[in-house]
Amino acid sequence: MNLEAEYNNRAKVPGHQAIIDRWERDAAAFRAAWTEAELGLAYGPTPRQVMDLFWPAAAHDAPLALFIHGGYWQGGDRARHSHVAAGLLAHGVAVALPSYDLCPQVSLAQLTAQVRAAAAFLARRHGRGMLATGHSAGGHLSAMLLATDWGAHNLPAATVAAALPVSGLFDLAPLRHTTVNTALGLDEAEARRLSPMLLPRPAGARLHAVVGGDEGAEYKRQSSGIAAAWGGTWEAVAGRNHFTIVDTLADPESPIVRTAIGLLSS
Repeated sequence: MNLEAEYNNRAKVPGHQAIIDRWERDAAAFRAAWTEAELGLAYGPTPRQVMDLFWPAAAHDAPLALFIHGGYWQGGDRARHSHVAAGLLAHGVAVALPSYDLCPQVSLAQLTAQVRAAAAFLARRHGRGMLATGHSAGGHLSAMLLATDWGAHNLPAATVAAALPVSGLFDLAPLRHTTVNTALGLDEAEARRLSPMLLPRPAGARLHAVVGGDEGAEYKRQSSGIAAAWGGTWEAVAGRNHFTIVDTLADPESPIVRTAIGLLSS
């Protein structure tokens, strides 16, 4: 198997740049229109350790979801994805979107710790747990939140009790043999330590993994593998590739959004 080709999502989707450009336009329009928003909340000391938090109404008592952007842990930003909050907001769920420092400026372990800090900030600020979701690298990070021992952070065990990773990465070993690892610098031991598929199944956790039906065999293996390892479920959405799968989160009527609501209310 050609791992470089399997994990080169941009090469597999020639129209990817037009999709990303559309995300940025839609995200900017959404931020301009949505009035119940707290933008640029700092959860850590560096400029990228900030989040945007969108509320469904003026009363800030809604259930919480955290969406983590992708970019192979070395690119991307929360502002590119603001519009994905629309699907859950329509069902009365608040959505937080954090940015985080990128590899190689920080290690993947440090980056993961930052996203944990974002979830901890939300939990302490609002006194409730949350659903973790995210795309691609963000899917990996949402699973890492689900695997976190929150008691060690002086937070309830159910701080993140459910996750809906979208086109996520849960077995990092193959990436060591691709150019993705140039920025990550993972050795065998670190790749294992940061692979959710190889971590113990989180007690009581709920997981549903989603992947585009038009994605390659490795991405489907990643999603089916984490579901099998953690007793979760997964699906491949027909007609969606690694980029267009994100659009399903912005649609209040999409099956994926309805699955997310179910995970939150279980």
